[in-house]
Amino acid sequence: MLPNMANADDKPPFEKKNGPKLQDGKKDERDELTPPPHAVGPEKSVLSSMLQDPEEYIGRAIEGQLTPAHFYVPSHGKLFHVLVEHFETGKTVELVALTQYLMDRDLLDTIGGPSAVGEIYTYAPTAAHFGSHLAIVKEKYILRNIIKSCTESITTAYDDPEDVQEFLDSVEQKVLEIREASETTVEMDVKTAVAEVMVYLQEFLAGDRGITGMTTGYSELDKMINGLKAPDMFVIAARPSMGKTSFMMNVVEHIAVTSAKPAMVFSCEMSTVQIVQRLVFSRARFEFQKLTKGYQPNKGDLERIKQASAEVSASKLFIDDTAGISINDLRAKARRKHRDEGISCIAVDYLQLMRSTSKQASNSREREIAEISGGLKALAKELNVPVIVLAQLNRGPESRTGSSLGVPRMSDLRESGSIEQDADMVGLLYRKVYYVDNQEERDEDDGEAELVLAKNRNGPTGNVPLTFIPALMRFETRAFTAEPS
Repeated sequence: MLPNMANADDKPPFEKKNGPKLQDGKKDERDELTPPPHAVGPEKSVLSSMLQDPEEYIGRAIEGQLTPAHFYVPSHGKLFHVLVEHFETGKTVELVALTQYLMDRDLLDTIGGPSAVGEIYTYAPTAAHFGSHLAIVKEKYILRNIIKSCTESITTAYDDPEDVQEFLDSVEQKVLEIREASETTVEMDVKTAVAEVMVYLQEFLAGDRGITGMTTGYSELDKMINGLKAPDMFVIAARPSMGKTSFMMNVVEHIAVTSAKPAMVFSCEMSTVQIVQRLVFSRARFEFQKLTKGYQPNKGDLERIKQASAEVSASKLFIDDTAGISINDLRAKARRKHRDEGISCIAVDYLQLMRSTSKQASNSREREIAEISGGLKALAKELNVPVIVLAQLNRGPESRTGSSLGVPRMSDLRESGSIEQDADMVGLLYRKVYYVDNQEERDEDDGEAELVLAKNRNGPTGNVPLTFIPALMRFETRAFTAEPS
């Protein structure tokens, strides 16, 4: 056998671990040339199985999302790259031909020479442990990535970054990226997929299914948007006093209380107690204002309030009422709650009351709104949940005349066109009575309202007829009536 021609690349890379100094100024005892986590044996075992049975184990390694970067020893990563390249191009993986291929391209020395290739080939007497050894290699890679990420974060922290909140968000994001990269996607076979399609068809024909996303409690809206789906961002915009907070909380109530799915609300305007108060009395269909006028609830009222209180209390509804919350703080809190509670929906009240702490945002309000809007859409994709966002409209509706007076348009979204761009759906809440000057007409108002679905990326647009009950702060579905010809 030829002599081993391994070069310096074959030696495992050692990293100097610059640990934190102790209070007396002395360094940690581990502040030496310490190798990061690695497993040379399992690396050789994985490569050995791939060489002995290429058709089986190179394919399994690819399915397991193994890459050259997973190998601690550089020469192992290079050999893995060559094996995968041969496999994907249909070349035969055989020891003699592989060695000649490496020699012809001056790659053999970087692998460690013929003896190193032969040693790896015979290293694993059986491939029975391929799966467990592959898992060890990936686990050590994750640990090295964590060390690298933490070391970079420590260095940046010592440099005293100007925007600490943005830095904190980036640290958290790096850790989440390591977790996501370590998760292997499971491929669904066609037979299983066809079976699911047939189940869906049967449920649809039986009338048991039709909406694929989470229902909102408003049947016409659900038909148009096919329910709230991940990772959609649904922007609900209106002028002040139109009831957009009430509408959002009605949807959240249906998701968290009626459908018993975990949901989180970020309220920049109202306190948690105010939101829960609205929620309980609205669900109990009791006019809270009556209490301020000396009204004594009867037995039926008290029973409904008690029942509503129990239902809301039992729900997994989480409320954060931080005023002027930054987009970085919101994303960090949402990530933790999603990790701990598995929240299925996020609602934000409202976009223009949030802030961004980046340097660019401090110079331009439009830029700040764009960063917030983009951050919320990115959060929906990252957590794979629908995000409902309230937004304020400018004075455009008031400037219109005739039958168009008060009718909102997407162009009325305040301060940035990026909201319209980022949103998958835009609903414009409108109540005609708001623009009526005649007091008698106001008093006779039957609560007629509409949600103008002005944008729907994956479905039709149109008007959703609603009825608003001010005393209960509640929107309900209204029967659609065609306009007279």
